Amino acid sequence: MYFQTTHYSPVGTITLACDGSAEHLVGLWTEGQKYHGDTLPEVPESRDSLAIFDRARDWLDRYFAGKQPAIDELTLAPIGGEFRQGVWAILREIPYGQVITYGEIAKQMATRAGKERMSSQAVGGAVGHNPISIIIPCHRVVGANGSLTGYSGGVAMKTLLLELEGVDMSRLFVPTKGTAL
Repeated sequence: MYFQTTHYSPVGTITLACDGSAEHLVGLWTEGQKYHGDTLPEVPESRDSLAIFDRARDWLDRYFAGKQPAIDELTLAPIGGEFRQGVWAILREIPYGQVITYGEIAKQMATRAGKERMSSQAVGGAVGHNPISIIIPCHRVVGANGSLTGYSGGVAMKTLLLELEGVDMSRLFVPTKGTAL
């Protein structure tokens, strides 16, 4: 069994989901986000008053107020396979105000797996399917050339989140054609 609730934020309505124990956050999606709820194995039951949701709402309110709450303040349990879990673990390590490229994540994944190389496109798929957006900061991933690409919430939201975090946007740009991982 899974539970869900909504939270209103500066980026619109956010849907939060937790597991049946009501102790682990398993999802955070913005309204209209690509892959909204796709990792949940069943339709969640609405439940507003759960401690995990209260903690997540507080975390989000502080985040949108310009604070930098720690990811580990929340008990996260994103649903996904081993490869995606590895990519999401790397995302959690990206500090506020910084970005990383898909290629850099691929290199880290290859090192951790004891392989010579890893596909940036595979990493891009895992980043794009991050089920706990904003908290697991997939918006901090950019193309090798500085393009703001690949965010399931849209480039405008990605830009807003990066600016909120104080990222130096001078070398970043919105791609006009295609994607650059």
